[in-house]
Amino acid sequence: MNTSSHYDVAIIGAGMAGLAAGIRLAHFGKRVCIFERHNAVGGLNSFYAIDGRKYDVGLHAMTNWVPPGTKGTPLGKLLRQLRIDRDEFALHPQKRSRIAFGPAGETSLTFTNDFAVLEAEVAQKFPAQIDGFRALVALVRAYDDVSLDAKPESARALVRRHVTDPLLEDMLFCPVMYYGSATERDMEFGQFVIMFKALFLEGFARPLDGVRVILRVLLEKYRQAGGERRMKCGVRRIVSSAGRADRLVLDDGTEVTATHVLSTIGAAETERLGVEATVPGAAHPVGRLSYCETITVLNRPPAKLGWADDTIVFFNDSARFAYEQTAGPVDARSGVICLPNNFAYPDGADLAEGLFRCTCLANYDHWTSLPEEAAYQAEKQRWYGEIQRSALRFLPPLPAPDALGRATVATDMFTPRTITKFTGHLGGAIYGSPVKIRDGRTPLANVYLAGTDQGFLGIVGAMLSGISMANFHVLAAKG
Repeated sequence: MNTSSHYDVAIIGAGMAGLAAGIRLAHFGKRVCIFERHNAVGGLNSFYAIDGRKYDVGLHAMTNWVPPGTKGTPLGKLLRQLRIDRDEFALHPQKRSRIAFGPAGETSLTFTNDFAVLEAEVAQKFPAQIDGFRALVALVRAYDDVSLDAKPESARALVRRHVTDPLLEDMLFCPVMYYGSATERDMEFGQFVIMFKALFLEGFARPLDGVRVILRVLLEKYRQAGGERRMKCGVRRIVSSAGRADRLVLDDGTEVTATHVLSTIGAAETERLGVEATVPGAAHPVGRLSYCETITVLNRPPAKLGWADDTIVFFNDSARFAYEQTAGPVDARSGVICLPNNFAYPDGADLAEGLFRCTCLANYDHWTSLPEEAAYQAEKQRWYGEIQRSALRFLPPLPAPDALGRATVATDMFTPRTITKFTGHLGGAIYGSPVKIRDGRTPLANVYLAGTDQGFLGIVGAMLSGISMANFHVLAAKG
């Protein structure tokens, strides 16, 4: 064996889960290498540059924010396990967010990082539901959402035992689905609990400079711990023998060996490297949910357009919230608006420019079947306008009809096609497969999953997934 190409742990993918797992393992003296096919780390939470201007992808907000000193929370566990000082992430909490339903958002629930605000809103807007809502919250607080062997249960069914108004039910599901669900129309209750806690019982925060801050911290911790990283160097194939991964064939044809392999690229994506399906004879299902997102850069903060208060708005204009693969190119009936300027930054601090982001469900097959670049760009331009027009119904009126156009200095839009191109996620599925593998095991005894398809959700969840799988399968392993 060529010892220079052998690692204690090979990690496939340099997203949040891969970086966190790498840090944790390197802290304990493991020889670790992360293999990443692309030229940037972060995976679904990265950034890119056009004309010298940097754009975040993925990070609307970091969930699971709690005030300093709060004990027993996912954020605290993450910081402790990775030996990160809280101030290094430089997180600033949201101002307020809303869930707005109806053709123009006639029914609205405001929430902040203080859960009492949402509770008061439910009591005021849905007085007949408040007792059931409180019972649901008690169930959520008591539920063990980190159990690796929890029995799957329908979140819709459990929520309906407590919340009987379909409108309130949909309003509670809209944010947690948009920010973490790979399942159409319903969720596994454990995943609902993870997201309910992350969004409502804890909250949103963001570094002033966005996802780059998080990535810089993770990369520096990984470097300091002695971890190795190979960029533009993906894993083409996992070669197995006697039920174990024997070696990894890289994109350039070279081979490496590893005692353990941790894949963070998704279950279906890992199967395509040579790991047979978890269920014999049946490939892991590819997720059906993908998105388009428009990004509008402004020459003034959103407050100057009358949008001073909202950080994130989850909207839906229909009688029922339809979270499912859309038949058309984009489903602009519902979506998410994010105004990154509207976090509680220190006095005098703000982003260099204003930002207005809108996300809607989109059809992967449509966006990947457009025949040529000209047709693709024309479709992007068409749907950029449609998404923006839909979102504007749920924000305060502009001071003048052309105010947004006059304030716009640059635009961009990503589609399901973009997601697959730059992340490798099959089907452009942001949240991976609807079937999660909570213990991370695969049919190969030394290959494990972490990240999206292990089942912990959100940016903090992805990092905790990497940490948990590293702890469970490598650091706690005997022999």
